[in-house]
Amino acid sequence: MSNRDINTLLAKIQEQYLEDVKIVGEKAQTALLVEPQRLLDILEFLKTSESYQCNMLRNLTAVDYLEYIEVVYHLYSLSLRQAITVKTRCSMEDLQVPSATSIWPSANFQEREIYDLLGVKFTGHPDLRRILLRDEFEGHPLRKTYQAGNTGEKEVKSLC
Repeated sequence: MSNRDINTLLAKIQEQYLEDVKIVGEKAQTALLVEPQRLLDILEFLKTSESYQCNMLRNLTAVDYLEYIEVVYHLYSLSLRQAITVKTRCSMEDLQVPSATSIWPSANFQEREIYDLLGVKFTGHPDLRRILLRDEFEGHPLRKTYQAGNTGEKEVKSLC
């Protein structure tokens, strides 16, 4: 699918959801930036709509930008052979995003990893707990502000 085609599809979503969605980036990096309160509606729409059919969550990750954390969903339609990237942001003061596990059960472990390493809470997640680090581990080692202490530093080195 060409960049022009994906831009047309993204523009249709933006039209439908108005101020809750923005198109960000360009060319291969074009994505939808969605307000957290509309995230599940839009993800569900992208999965069930005949125009999008994003039946696969290829990847779910997050990026620390110091002022906020951006959660990134890489979606794919097997039948239409098209990829769409959806992003949402949460402030450092309110690190929570709705869980996508009700739409894609495969989000389970990926959300747990983001919770463990960056501290984003996925509301509605069926089993949100650490997945890589011990329960007693303090902090979230992929945050840019993370300061490794004696026990934390050993823990992080053991992951490498």
